[in-house]
Amino acid sequence: MGTKLKNIGLIGLGMVAGAIGMGTQLDAIAQKSTGNPLPLEELRQLADVFGLIKSDYVEPVEDKKLLTEAISGMVSSLDPHSAYLDKKAFKELREGTQGKFVGLGIEVGMEDGYVKVISPIEDSPAYRAGIKAGDLITRLDSTPVKGMTLDEAVKKMRGEPNTKITLTIARKDEDKPVVITITRQEIRVQSVKAKVVEPGYAWLRVAQFQEPTVDDMAKKIAALYAQEPNLKGLVLDLRNDPGGVLPGAIGVSAAFLPKDVVITSTNGQLPDSKASFYARREFYAARAVGDPLAKLPDAIKKIPMVVLVNSGSASASEIVAGALQDYKRATIMGTQTFGKGSVQTIRQLSADTAVKLTTARYYTPNGRSIQAKGIVPDLMVDETADGDGLNSLRLREADLQKHLTNDKDKEAESARPGLDELEEDQRIAALEKKRKPLEFGSKDDFQLTQALNHLKGLPVVLSKVKVEVKKEAGINQPKTESKTEPKNGDKK
Repeated sequence: MGTKLKNIGLIGLGMVAGAIGMGTQLDAIAQKSTGNPLPLEELRQLADVFGLIKSDYVEPVEDKKLLTEAISGMVSSLDPHSAYLDKKAFKELREGTQGKFVGLGIEVGMEDGYVKVISPIEDSPAYRAGIKAGDLITRLDSTPVKGMTLDEAVKKMRGEPNTKITLTIARKDEDKPVVITITRQEIRVQSVKAKVVEPGYAWLRVAQFQEPTVDDMAKKIAALYAQEPNLKGLVLDLRNDPGGVLPGAIGVSAAFLPKDVVITSTNGQLPDSKASFYARREFYAARAVGDPLAKLPDAIKKIPMVVLVNSGSASASEIVAGALQDYKRATIMGTQTFGKGSVQTIRQLSADTAVKLTTARYYTPNGRSIQAKGIVPDLMVDETADGDGLNSLRLREADLQKHLTNDKDKEAESARPGLDELEEDQRIAALEKKRKPLEFGSKDDFQLTQALNHLKGLPVVLSKVKVEVKKEAGINQPKTESKTEPKNGDKK
């Protein structure tokens, strides 16, 4: 795309807990973590620049602002997912892992200097006010968005409960700007949804991995079996799931896999980052009383499964898809995932601030690195019968500047073949204009229909676009191009 979207998602990280002691000295941290002395000459230059700004800048600048911005720039220069978290950002991250935050309820990115709505969160104030995917926000109250950073715009949209903000929106099918006033509310993201879609077959959706996700999933599965005791197939929907907390991914995987198997492993500089995570209670419910998965029906370990993924499936959702694929527990269907195979550790600096630092890469049970590659489905299926729509043009990890390399597969770094900027912008505009919003789990959900067909042994309409991927050990080459998959009685 001529102007790439940067999807901030909600959390979008596989989080491992960690903290730095509040009284720890900077030089002690550097000496301990690297074993090398501090670069004194460069630090003197930093001090000199600080002094120059204080003495020569056109107007006074607070010390705290200069130092905070220096820290922020240093951390954000590392990779797309490392960041300095000020008081507000740290509070929002903690709220997000608990499945709640105060705001409007939209996922956003930047395009042409404006805030672009990627999607409104279901049942949020923005959703109820009629905000649509593709809307460009040009003003926040009376302040033009042009010139703001994405973080600045997001901070302005966040606020206290029951306060109002007026959005001015440019919408492709409207001749005049659309003005909408929205009241900020506490957003409680429903991370798990489930329903029996037809006799014998159920749909289970995880929209984001939060602290309550494993408990919520266990309750939903129990409710499904109470309604339909003779389930013959289950579709686990991880499309557009940006990730979340690591224990949630381990718990969701453990629900369908044998006890004690490896779900994922990590590797980084620190000894603590070289770890394996197993399908055991202490890895997904360490803070809970009892085991939320203990009372699940035994049949859930053997029920034929399809996992739906797309380019919006990232981080924790890729851990789940990768584990179920490696153990051949489920058929992965959809399109190639986002490719965020890195672990972020939260290092608390003070009571109110922290650094979100990339500390490791994570791997599937078979040792595959997902970083900058993602999970390649067993069956490539487009979002609609007419093609993959905007999903094929979405930003992925490999498109982000300064992204980590894939240490297992250098070919994963190759850029996607694309159109030139003008052609791409025209294609996106055309698709957005005619595209109807897709409700996952609805009767119009094409990929869900294909997943059910596969579970029943019926033909599946496969992707029309050939995807070039290298065959990996133990993983079948994804099926593409063909109109249908022949009837197959071997249900995984």
